[in-house]
Amino acid sequence: MTNNPASSESQERSLKKTLGPLTIWGLGVGYVISGEYFGWNLGLPYGGPLGMLVATLLVTVMYIAFVLSYAEVACAIPRAGGAFVYADRAFGTTVGFIAGVAQLIEFVFAPPAIAFAIGAYLQNYFPMFPVWAFAVLAFFLFTALNIWGVQQSAIFELVITIMAVVGLLLFTGFTLPHFDLANFNRNALPNGWGGVLSALPFAIWFYLAIEGVANIAEEAREPQRDISRGFIYAMITLVVLALLVFFSAIGVAGWEAIVYDASGNESDSPLPLGLASVIGREHFAYHVVVIMGLFGLIASFHGIMLVAGRAMFEFGRVGYLPSILGQTLSHRQTPAAALIANMLIGFVALATGQTGELITLSAFGALTLYGLAMLSLFRLRQKEPGLHRPYSTPLYPYLPATAALLAVACFIAMLISNPGIGGIFVGIVLSSVLVFRALGFHKRRLSR
Repeated sequence: MTNNPASSESQERSLKKTLGPLTIWGLGVGYVISGEYFGWNLGLPYGGPLGMLVATLLVTVMYIAFVLSYAEVACAIPRAGGAFVYADRAFGTTVGFIAGVAQLIEFVFAPPAIAFAIGAYLQNYFPMFPVWAFAVLAFFLFTALNIWGVQQSAIFELVITIMAVVGLLLFTGFTLPHFDLANFNRNALPNGWGGVLSALPFAIWFYLAIEGVANIAEEAREPQRDISRGFIYAMITLVVLALLVFFSAIGVAGWEAIVYDASGNESDSPLPLGLASVIGREHFAYHVVVIMGLFGLIASFHGIMLVAGRAMFEFGRVGYLPSILGQTLSHRQTPAAALIANMLIGFVALATGQTGELITLSAFGALTLYGLAMLSLFRLRQKEPGLHRPYSTPLYPYLPATAALLAVACFIAMLISNPGIGGIFVGIVLSSVLVFRALGFHKRRLSR
């Protein structure tokens, strides 16, 4: 029997369909759940409990509206490129490219921030090792797991995500009975209501990367049915967990107790700090929650790496990046080259040592993606009314308009409060577009 070269080439540029509804839910929650374990607390010095609460509620409304709308295009056009593909189809190559660059910035720079937190959690037990060593080890291990296979990765993700959810429920079970409104309201607005603006990127961290569900649609067995369910069920789970953690963590000893460690440095492990103030560090439950927290960080780290690989793979597959990045291993059908490239960029980001700045940069990418994705939904409704839409946005056009307007408002607010990082983001996007057009890529047309 002879091999069919065309079939072999097609296989090298396609992804394997193995994901069902439960694993899609697990991936959706897993991408995000580290945001409940760390990162959000770094917004408290800016906004305090009240400012951070306002920012969180505003962002929660944006994400609910976004998810209920984004699921429409994800189900109608199940491609690994996600928002990049939708924007290209709606507005053409240049806008599509901008959406793709924003998506890459979000997914490539979020994992290093999470890797720092993994190191911080592990230092609770292995203080003799530096944080960066654990972060580098995490990159090597989970890049290898993603290369091994998407089904294996998704099953692993589901298991550790469930354990991470249990960890958050245990944490709230121990801390919520000790909630004290006086502790919650102490120094509630350290920078006045203007602190809400600076707190926004850290509120976004509660839900950042939920849109990654769209990027694995090409690997779902029944994307037209399961992607919308995965999106909605994952979002419900995350909203409940975020609000539980927010109130229970701050209310036990005030916000300073979960932001600063014993040395007075900002901490990437707020839940252990909050729990220690209630039951002490020697209690068995303390160690259980720390371990579960580690699972939560790993779930998001591993899951976002999976999505980042798909986003870069799509850029390579259409020729915007070297073609090797758009190929999969013939026997695994996983984008190994794209995953390794993301790991190498992650190492460079780790060298900066700036968790908060990486979170903010990722948030700029996410907000740009959200705005362009909602505009793409409107445009495709007009441009392709006959496109098969297994799922339709409820309350159209109000929900996508709400998501788009809030995304733009949050972007402007973040740009005002973080002009340096905002300038870096805008600079990366503009320079990328200039190269894109100079090389004539804007004249290409993607295959539909």
